[in-house]
Parts: sequence; structure tokens; C-alpha cells
Amino acid sequence: MIAVNPTDSASLLAAFGALSVLVVIFAESSLLVVGFFLPGDTLLFPAGVLCAASGQHAPRLELWQVLLCAAVGAVAGGQVGYLIGQHGGRPLLKRTSRRRVQESTGQAERLLARYGYRKALVIGRFVPMLRSVLHPAAGALGVPVRTFTIWQTVGGLLWSQSLVLAGYLLGSSVSHVDDYLLPLVAVIVVVSLLPLLAEARRARRERRDRSRPTGS
Repeated sequence: MIAVNPTDSASLLAAFGALSVLVVIFAESSLLVVGFFLPGDTLLFPAGVLCAASGQHAPRLELWQVLLCAAVGAVAGGQVGYLIGQHGGRPLLKRTSRRRVQESTGQAERLLARYGYRKALVIGRFVPMLRSVLHPAAGALGVPVRTFTIWQTVGGLLWSQSLVLAGYLLGSSVSHVDDYLLPLVAVIVVVSLLPLLAEARRARRERRDRSRPTGS
């Protein structure tokens, strides 16, 4: 029996291959709290690397299967997340006691208000944790179905396909790069967190500016 760690991309890919990409990306794009603990960027990029694997111990995946599973998981997950938010409304988003979920919900609402529905749905796909609440938030806030469907599909395809192809190109150009998957995953984690850190700094700056007393 194979022991599988659902938060570890290497474990998932070794056990289930391309199917793990579909399931995890679907869940991360729709299931709120559950999606927070699943790999997204750190699953897609290594999956692309393994499509060009040359190492003896790494499983080799088929590129077309990974691309298809990533696309289906991202688009279908986004739609299900929207339906959850549409029927559950704001109370669903506020019900959880997890601080990170509440903070990400606020970020999702600010993103939709600041950039508009189209840009927000595309940009939000590239921000970890925000992905898991953006689509339910859009449903709860009443984003029109047609607008949501078009632009979450655009964002989902850009995000999922670009990361898989980036991993594949690196795996194809650097021999035995699959032997260094763990360091690569660590780099992806750091890079993917940069937008969150930038948003947190901006939010703190805005709160500080609002708290300053105004001159008479």
C-alpha cells in the first residue's frame, strides 16, 4: 500500500500521476478551507518537469494528459467555487473561524473592487490562498455568471498551462533536473508568496495612513 501525503506534490504525482493534478487543482480552486492546504503552483510546475523526466527514480508523465487535467481542474473548480459562493453567500465566507481564510476573503473582495471583475479573476489565479476564496467570493458578491465564466476560464488556463509548460521547458533543457524537484518546489513556494507579501505591505500601509490624524 502506498502512503500518500495530500500536501506533498511529489507523493501525489508518484501515486496518481496526472489524475492528482486534476483533483488537487479542482479542490484548490473551489473548496475554501480544504484548498488552503493543497499544493497548486507546487504541483503544476513539478508535473511539467516530470513530463520531461530523465532521472531513474522519477515517474514520467505525459504532457498532454497533465495539460488537460490541469485545465479541467482549474476551470471546473472555478465554476464550482462560484456556485458555492452564489448559494452560500457572504455568511459562508465569514463562517469559518480560520484567520487566514477570513484575511484571504477580504483580499479577494478588495481585488475584485480595485481591478474590476475581469482583471481580478485573471490576476487572482496566480496568488496562492487567494485562489481558494476568490471564486466563492465572486459568487457571493454577485459577479455576473457570463463575465465570471469567461474570465475565470481565461485566468485558469493561463495559470495552469503556463506553469506546466514552464516546468516542461526546464525539464527538457536541463538534464536530470527532476533529481532536484525539492529545491525547485521550494523556489516556487517563495516566488508564489511574493504577491501575498506585497499585498500585506500595501494593506498595512493603507491602514497606517487611515489611522494618522488629519490636520485641521
